[in-house]
Amino acid sequence: MNPPRRSALLALCALGLAACQPAAKTDSALERIRGDKVLKVGIEGTYPPFSFQDEGGALTGFDVEFARALAKRLGVEASFQPAPFAGLLGAVASGRTDVVINQITMTPERQAAFGFSQPYTVSGLQIIVLKDRADISTPADLVGKKVGVGLGTNYESWMRANQPGATIRTYDDDPTKYADLKAGRIDAVINDRLVAADFIKRSGEPFKAAGPAFSQQKQGVAFVKNDKLKAAIDAAIAAMRADGELLALSNKWFGLDATQ
Repeated sequence: MNPPRRSALLALCALGLAACQPAAKTDSALERIRGDKVLKVGIEGTYPPFSFQDEGGALTGFDVEFARALAKRLGVEASFQPAPFAGLLGAVASGRTDVVINQITMTPERQAAFGFSQPYTVSGLQIIVLKDRADISTPADLVGKKVGVGLGTNYESWMRANQPGATIRTYDDDPTKYADLKAGRIDAVINDRLVAADFIKRSGEPFKAAGPAFSQQKQGVAFVKNDKLKAAIDAAIAAMRADGELLALSNKWFGLDATQ
């Protein structure tokens, strides 16, 4: 699915630099969050259908509604702190936010450096091209092509590890890379399959999904490693699964079960 998509700390972590690992907290972050009655959530805010501004300028999307529901189950309110994807994990590592809820793919490198909840969405990678493009339908077709990805995202990491023959162009946001795709400055974009389906449907632009999704990705809530906080977040997500709230959110935003 998935960051990003996207501060130097996240980019280095995505490449597996162990030195960037934040120290695990021994104090109870959970008690502090409940004492403040606020869960500070790092989020992009420019990543539909997960987080974006509606016509009235209000923050909305699947991850926004999920974060609010999660905070409510913890007995607090969600306070969103939008930032470019590449700075989100840096913000949680430094304590500026409590968690990141932004389709953060649970890679081994990130799991070594940060705590993660159980997965709350499962997705894959999708190639997006102009509608009249017929020569790109698989990752192998990207050799020698200019491919747009979010800076510091799992999409960037996957491309560098698996398709070094492509020319990789990194971006801080989605609109800029799609503008470059439309203008022919790049040949393809790699994004989350759910994002791709929603974007192609809504945009009215001459884009299409090229070939099937690949490389299954699991996304979780990210935070500085803390056993009590993890247990509380996992329990809240499990309760959302059990009573159907998580599935209802998925059906609302995607029209399918993207939660497992």
